[in-house]
Amino acid sequence: MHPLVEDVVGSYLALVDAEADGLVQGLYLEGSVALGDFRPHTSDIDFVAVTADPVDATALAALERVHARLREHRRRPFFDGVYMTWHHLAGGPAVAAAGPTSHEGRLRAPGNGQQSPVTWHTLARYGVAYRGPATADLDIWTDPENLAAWQNANLDQYWGRLLTRASRLPSKFGLFALTRYAAVWTVTGVSRLHYTLATGDITSKEGAGHHALQNFPDRWHRVVNESLRIRRAQPGRSLYRSPLTRRRDVLAFGEMVITDAHRLYTNRLRRRTGTEPEN
Repeated sequence: MHPLVEDVVGSYLALVDAEADGLVQGLYLEGSVALGDFRPHTSDIDFVAVTADPVDATALAALERVHARLREHRRRPFFDGVYMTWHHLAGGPAVAAAGPTSHEGRLRAPGNGQQSPVTWHTLARYGVAYRGPATADLDIWTDPENLAAWQNANLDQYWGRLLTRASRLPSKFGLFALTRYAAVWTVTGVSRLHYTLATGDITSKEGAGHHALQNFPDRWHRVVNESLRIRRAQPGRSLYRSPLTRRRDVLAFGEMVITDAHRLYTNRLRRRTGTEPEN
């Protein structure tokens, strides 16, 4: 484990135990740390904290103090994740919709939004236990069909809308699409969903880039390699002479991947229902 991860997680556990001893019964890491792709200058530390009972007002106030002090101790990487009970862990996103979350190091009160099934599947397959039983010994909800359906919907509900906004250059998202961060976020983001729909597994940003290089035509390799170069913080010049040209390829790549990922999901449904067309 990277020393930076050890420092942040150790500090969090010390703070939360001092504020509310016994509140956090389990602490598990997912995301880039669990997937072996943690980059100290760009990655977050994604967690799932497990409590015996839903977080009440008193516990929420204590957790707000914990996360505020953790930000004072070390602002980056962000310590982001969700709070849920053991029951939520076994019941899945529909059951755990109201738990508090931490985003960019700031605790958010319980809301109405549903959690992503990717969290449960990543935790079940790759989760790192810092406190509590090993993930192999836990009852963690997984549902491959639910995961695939969520990924397919997310292609349009999040990524499609983002690409539409980014296509308008004189706009907030259009200018964002010119940045290095946008190239990594978009290219690896849509490729991760494509990977899951193609394999049923979960992968990291780095793994998504390799998947794209192996499965998409050479036409797209420059934008993928540029995104991986930025992600790895490799020295040297950009593979593009102009951010405008890179932006064009990033948006076109995103549209292409979304279309092909929908094709994968449609074929999956046809196989399940026995309506796949004959060759």
